[in-house]
Amino acid sequence: MARKSLFAREEKRKRLVEKYKKIREELKANGDYDALQQLPRNSAPIRLHNRCQSTGRARGYYRKFGISRLVFREKALNGELPGIKKASW
Repeated sequence: MARKSLFAREEKRKRLVEKYKKIREELKANGDYDALQQLPRNSAPIRLHNRCQSTGRARGYYRKFGISRLVFREKALNGELPGIKKASW
């Protein structure tokens, strides 16, 4: 399980991205890159990072399922993911 501070940091970044989204779009459309540089760094959507919903793991994340590869394997083997079965050929 990831530290609670990492979850809190990601939530803070999500809030900042939503807050500055419209302002960033307007500044980019006008080509005012100097004003864009004055905005907080964490307001850029590129700084968001996907995390596993159950463990908080940042690496090995499957976007389609919202979980990491380790949790995916465990749930798939237990039959908790509909439509997923182990390959055999």
